[in-house]
Amino acid sequence: MNTYLIKGATIVNEGQKTVADVLIKDGLIFKIGQNLSAPEAQEINGDGQYLLPGMIDDQVHFREPGLTDKGDIFTESMAAVVGGITSFMEMPNTVPNTLTQKLLADKYAIAAETSLANYSFYMGASNDNLEEVLKTDSRNVCGIKVFMGSSTGNMLVDNEKTLENIFSKAPILVATHCEDEQTIRENLAKFKANYGDDLTIDMHPLIRSAEACYKSSSLAVELAKQYQTRLHILHISTAREIALFDNTLPLKDKKITAEACVHHLWFNDQDYATKGNFIKWNPAVKTEEDQNGILQAVLDNHIDVIATDHAPHTLAEKQQSYSKAPSGGPLVQHALPALLEMHLQGKISLEKIVEKTAHNVATCFNVEKRGFIREGYWADLVLVNLNDPFKVTKLNVFYKCGWSPFEGDTFQSSITHTFVSGNLAYQNGKFTTDQIGKRLTFAR
Repeated sequence: MNTYLIKGATIVNEGQKTVADVLIKDGLIFKIGQNLSAPEAQEINGDGQYLLPGMIDDQVHFREPGLTDKGDIFTESMAAVVGGITSFMEMPNTVPNTLTQKLLADKYAIAAETSLANYSFYMGASNDNLEEVLKTDSRNVCGIKVFMGSSTGNMLVDNEKTLENIFSKAPILVATHCEDEQTIRENLAKFKANYGDDLTIDMHPLIRSAEACYKSSSLAVELAKQYQTRLHILHISTAREIALFDNTLPLKDKKITAEACVHHLWFNDQDYATKGNFIKWNPAVKTEEDQNGILQAVLDNHIDVIATDHAPHTLAEKQQSYSKAPSGGPLVQHALPALLEMHLQGKISLEKIVEKTAHNVATCFNVEKRGFIREGYWADLVLVNLNDPFKVTKLNVFYKCGWSPFEGDTFQSSITHTFVSGNLAYQNGKFTTDQIGKRLTFAR
């Protein structure tokens, strides 16, 4: 593998900013220090730039297999690398749903051939595949995904006994999508009774309501406490849910952790008027009060990590009526630029961004030798320029679906270099596609 020497960048790592050099050799961070010299290395001038550990995105939907008109592992990992995401954990609601160990192995085989970023895949749970779930290898699989709310295929887990079995017997972390299905159905029936088929996007957060989220999240927390489950609740979308989580324990001692997503930090329900279905997600983008509450929970450590829930759909699908348009949107290319924009707006520090997108994800999932800028760790690194503006347009998005909910927005910061396991995968608009990312492993 190539050897690289990053000179004079401001390293943001473990709560500190330090100007130093970083030598990358054999895929690893070989040395961090002042005035390093390595004649054999390709030298990169980091003066005036910030060197961050690459984002580890613990929730993406890359759509392969079965939904590759929307995205695939190659295209979406490429977009992730452009956006400074060096590792991802991908969800099981592909087609077929990832409900057997054989189907899980098939996805790993695809990634081993095509993923430009490091990768892991969740094992999916359903109402009737507990035996397969319990075979999951805790060293080589990031977690078990449980949809406690509407999903695709056979992935809604609403059987009480099944939930008890999963929470009591799961060999590894259980990640949950929490929205109460019965509450959503009742809300939808009420809106249809009043408006017929003329439902509009502004009704989305009222149908998939805060109450639906809280009811399901509180049930998950109750089960986890009862069975001492290692629980991770995904994409918190309400201020009310924050009270369910503890911010007094060190992260390594928490049994119950929570995730916020970039879209719930960036958008609120006032944005439906201009963005429409392009910000239709499940759980829904809700009020400004919820948006502010989620950000505060990130800052005060009630919420532990920030992710994307990247979930592309085709432009034609999103341009349908509210009722027909699917939920989800592409985010991996623009998540870090959006967070850096929030930093420049004074809302969050660089140290906190790094903590929530890299350090804490590695700690939550026990990812081996990643998520920190440390000697001997894999060189998953991102150089960013905080004064290099670019406007998001269809011409510069890398998602296979060809659009972004941030279109028209100008971000002040750009990612200039992305290293994936020591490979310079992206540099100023150019890719290295001859080296594939590595499978994540977990110290469990």
